[in-house]
Amino acid sequence: MPTIESLLAQIGTVQDLQSVVKTMKALAAVNIRQYQTAVESLADYNRTIEMGLQIVLKQRYFCQQRSILASATTSKSSHNSIAVIIFGSDQGLCGQFNERIVSYAVQQLNELQPHSIKIAAVGTQLIYPLEALEKSITDQFSLPNSLSQITSIVQEMLLTIEQWQTQQQLQQIILFYNKSLSGASYRPTSLQLLPVDPHWLHNLETKAWPTPVLPSFTIDENQLFSALVREYLFISLYRAFAESLASENASRLSSMQAAQKNIAERLSDLNAEYRRQRQSSITAELLDIVSGFEALTGSQGTKL
Repeated sequence: MPTIESLLAQIGTVQDLQSVVKTMKALAAVNIRQYQTAVESLADYNRTIEMGLQIVLKQRYFCQQRSILASATTSKSSHNSIAVIIFGSDQGLCGQFNERIVSYAVQQLNELQPHSIKIAAVGTQLIYPLEALEKSITDQFSLPNSLSQITSIVQEMLLTIEQWQTQQQLQQIILFYNKSLSGASYRPTSLQLLPVDPHWLHNLETKAWPTPVLPSFTIDENQLFSALVREYLFISLYRAFAESLASENASRLSSMQAAQKNIAERLSDLNAEYRRQRQSSITAELLDIVSGFEALTGSQGTKL
């Protein structure tokens, strides 16, 4: 049975842990909001890029060029060798965040049955769950420590993707990441980064322009199209980072809420045990005093 002193020490330790959990819970809630705000801020920029693509795609000359480009891209990716980028975390205490996205990615890859797979991991916590499923990591990217660092890491990733295309002839690239939902919930999702979805381009091409006059441009159509596609790739990667980071903090918030509940229950049990032992100690002390008093008065009565 623990002593009163050891119970006091345990209560102090649990209270310190409770403070840490409360702090992590507050930080997770703040981070969720800032990453969700970053995703929301991409909406207007993404709409601008889509409108630019829509203008280019509606040009008669470029419609023919796009068809040639789409068929060429499809033929290049027919060798069934793909690269996947899986977004995880560098830190723990986030529940099943990494395990869920790895399980989802492996399931999707098993359905695709590619001839060869190149797996790039974003976050060191993905290593163990991937190795547990006998999947080896060929490349690894670091995670940003703040919102302001996402841009530089995305630019680095785009350079790596360009090397994959030119040096390793990898044309099909798929992103796997957890998408943030309302509150502290999220779900695994995927996005084919390359080749660009021809159905999406076709929908942009056939979509009605909001005004009677279509804007014109003077630079080369292919040059403009390439620049817009690069911006689309940048937005897609940036969104994947922001969504994944928001989901990571959502998972951490959920874990901290469960931990806070368990700590509160443990603290209640320790306090109850402390009060019980303290009361027993006080009762024992009172009994000793009464016994001593009775012994003292009894001996004095005998002498009289």
